[in-house]
Amino acid sequence: MSSFVTVIHVITCVLLVLLVLIQSGKGADISASFGGSSQTVFGSSGGANFFVRFTQGAAAVFMITSLALTIMGSQSKKSIFEQGSGGAAAPTGAVAPTGAAPAGAIAPTGAAPAQPAANVPAEAKKTP
Repeated sequence: MSSFVTVIHVITCVLLVLLVLIQSGKGADISASFGGSSQTVFGSSGGANFFVRFTQGAAAVFMITSLALTIMGSQSKKSIFEQGSGGAAAPTGAVAPTGAAPAGAIAPTGAAPAQPAANVPAEAKKTP
């Protein structure tokens, strides 16, 4: 169903571009596009009304197919955040260092301390 709507959408896009290019400005005669009198082909009012209505119809089909493709696309795909825990899990443990820890170093626990450290260096305690 999605591919059928996509084909109709692409055909409508090309048709809409061609229709806009064929139409001439408000002051120009539309018969110049065909090299002759357009009144014999499109009736006594000329081709202006025909092209305007045809362009309006193509624009309506374009809008409908755009909305249909958007709705169909949003139903089939979900965001990564909406999937839950089905994806790859992030590592929970800390990576062990390859070398020996320096003397007096505290091993990382993976959690932030609840309170600040009690041993503040002497330089930080001085006030000017």
